[in-house]
Amino acid sequence: MTDPTKASHAGPSDEVDLSEALVLVVDDHAQNLELLHAYVEAMGCRVATAPDGVEALRMVDEAQPDLILLDVMMPRMSGFQVCAKLKSDPATRDIPIVMVTALNEVGDVERAVESGADDFLTKPVHRIELATRVKSLLRVRLLKKQLEATLSEMRRLSGDE
Repeated sequence: MTDPTKASHAGPSDEVDLSEALVLVVDDHAQNLELLHAYVEAMGCRVATAPDGVEALRMVDEAQPDLILLDVMMPRMSGFQVCAKLKSDPATRDIPIVMVTALNEVGDVERAVESGADDFLTKPVHRIELATRVKSLLRVRLLKKQLEATLSEMRRLSGDE
């Protein structure tokens, strides 16, 4: 629900409240986790972190995030593998995934897209670029969730469920 006191000052970029959005940051390097956590938290989102792909999958099962920032090169399970697994599951395929990596070869971008990534950022991550992409993907995700809830309520009220 939009705060009416903010509506008069809101610009087009403020149409969706990101304070309830949950972003999962996955990286095996503690410094990267801390930096990305700080960047996302500064956007007003809730943040969870995972040190590897296996833990990320466990966390997604427990509390589905609204977006995942996913490192590519990790022990136990690569970001490509995590992304492909999440995108192949109907319960998680709509979660936007941004691959974050030091890799910058065209083949790496192609592999990220093939695994189902919604976007791709290279390290070092620039705060403004990250914020722009994350906000854009979260807006779409949250608006879609609102639409689905509204349609479900309309079906319920019309007796179709």
